[in-house]
Amino acid sequence: MINDPGVNALDGVMGCGEQLRKAREAVGLSLDEVAGQLRMPVQVVAALEAEQWSRLGAPVFVRGQLRSYARLLKVDLGGLLEQARIAPVEPPKLVSHTHTPRLKRVAENIGRRAVYVVITAVLAVPVWYVISGNSNSAPPSTASLDVVPAPVAGAQPAAPVQAPAHAPSTDNGPYIASMAPMARPAAAPAPSTLTLNFKGDSWVDITAPDGATVEKALVRAGESRSFAAGQVGRMVLGNAAEVEVQQAAGNVDLGPYKRGNVARFTVSSDGSVAPVSH
Repeated sequence: MINDPGVNALDGVMGCGEQLRKAREAVGLSLDEVAGQLRMPVQVVAALEAEQWSRLGAPVFVRGQLRSYARLLKVDLGGLLEQARIAPVEPPKLVSHTHTPRLKRVAENIGRRAVYVVITAVLAVPVWYVISGNSNSAPPSTASLDVVPAPVAGAQPAAPVQAPAHAPSTDNGPYIASMAPMARPAAAPAPSTLTLNFKGDSWVDITAPDGATVEKALVRAGESRSFAAGQVGRMVLGNAAEVEVQQAAGNVDLGPYKRGNVARFTVSSDGSVAPVSH
């Protein structure tokens, strides 16, 4: 729909639609054929002939459609179109907000801030209430399973129980058994079966009870080796005079196992030393 000034602007073209309809019928064209040649919807062509300007939009568009239709049928509508009054297009009115009173702006800002404060309070107060309620409640006391609680007044005395040396807690809150394991002293590591201290360079050939080589190399002075029970089955020590062999019971005399300056001996599963059997 268009406004009344737009409709009145086309008062001068009244009769154009009738002329166009008669010209179309004279040349034997249908509405569909005209619409196809003008590339317009059939409804627009019918509205032009019926002079239903309110269905066609702004007057400037209606005049352009009438010219195209008249050009197709070779009808002169120039005089009628020149007489049509075109209403000026009135631009939309812009409302400026730069002159809003200062008091009104301040009131609007205060109102927005008040809404924020109310929303924050609605969300934060319940959370604060729950947190403060939980923090004020006393946590339940814990007691070891080895501690016997104080007897309740009026209850039948139970069989005497050996209590620990420390006094039970006087807190009347609920007792919760502690499941934490009791600390136990760490077991001391088992002593090594044999310890070799090298005061000088020495060649060693050490094998396991199954015959596998444990170590076969030149050991430098100042180094040491330790072997657990069952780890070593046989030892050959070169430059045995510079090697000190120790057991848990003390130093081992390598004299019975030496030939020249090479000591050969076996080590049993319990750590005892014996000569090599030939």
